[in-house]
Parts: sequence; structure tokens; C-alpha cells
Amino acid sequence: MKNKALNLRISERRLNKLRLYSAWKDKTMTQIVEEFIDSLPQPQELGNSSNTPLPR
Repeated sequence: MKNKALNLRISERRLNKLRLYSAWKDKTMTQIVEEFIDSLPQPQELGNSSNTPLPR
């Protein structure tokens, strides 16, 4: 698997919350974000709705 980088802007409050949560779970912030993404439901059909963004 080829790794990619993700940059995002979040509030300092949310960043601190993520840091605290990852320390409490003894996991990296990357692991926490990856686990969250993996928990999202899989879309049944992409592009079914006009509001659904298509992957690039």
C-alpha cells in the first residue's frame, strides 16, 4: 500500500481532544483517524445523488 498524506485544518480544541483521546487509547492520531474512516459505512453506489462527490 502506498501511503498518502492528509492535511486538514481543525480547531485547536479538536486537535487537543484528538491528542488526549489517542494518548488515552495508547494509539497514534493516525491510527485513531484510520479506525474512524474504516468505521464509516460503505456507499452502495457512488454518484447516485447529485450531492455525492465523486472520488478523484
